[in-house]
Amino acid sequence: VFSFTNNQAALASLSAAGVGIYAERRFMLTENSVYALAAAIPTKLGNIAVQMNYAGFKNFNESKIGLAYGRSLGSKVDIGVQFNYYGYRVPSYGNASTINFEIGAIMHITDRLNAGIHMYNPVAGKLGKSTDEKLASAYKFGLGYDASENFYVSAEIVKEEDKPVNVTGGLQYQFKKQFFVRAGFISETTSGFAGFGVSWKNLRLDIA
Repeated sequence: VFSFTNNQAALASLSAAGVGIYAERRFMLTENSVYALAAAIPTKLGNIAVQMNYAGFKNFNESKIGLAYGRSLGSKVDIGVQFNYYGYRVPSYGNASTINFEIGAIMHITDRLNAGIHMYNPVAGKLGKSTDEKLASAYKFGLGYDASENFYVSAEIVKEEDKPVNVTGGLQYQFKKQFFVRAGFISETTSGFAGFGVSWKNLRLDIA
């Protein structure tokens, strides 16, 4: 269900309703806390989803609420769009908010090879009325390859406004049907990541 938060076109392949929660505390610091919720449901006219994000702590935090829609345009192309309300809050200093959107598409080149493109906040708007600050725009292009039913590999190029190009890559292996392992890298921070997951009936737990 979290796939659409990276590219809303992924909603088109959703076959059942789902909900997911995510929590992160990088370096075990409260100030780096991140929480997210994603929920999606398929309909006859396309699939819809809701995303809620919160990051930070009492002295600085930011949040986002988004409503997404995705559908298939045939066997080769899926599209999706999401509208967001974003805001940040700094007690005793101020707060600001804005409305933006993001849009994406996934092309099914073959049964095993897929390509995706995504644009976040392409029409950058100001945060609030009394500031020149604005949210950055970001553009992504990625490829995903299902080498087999159990093995998946992907790569993505990300260009965020006023930042150098970032390349991420990863792979996932599924064994015994209910177990997953994954690993990858992020060029922007020259760091790697790894994780594993386990599924049981309609529940799935992932740790990274």
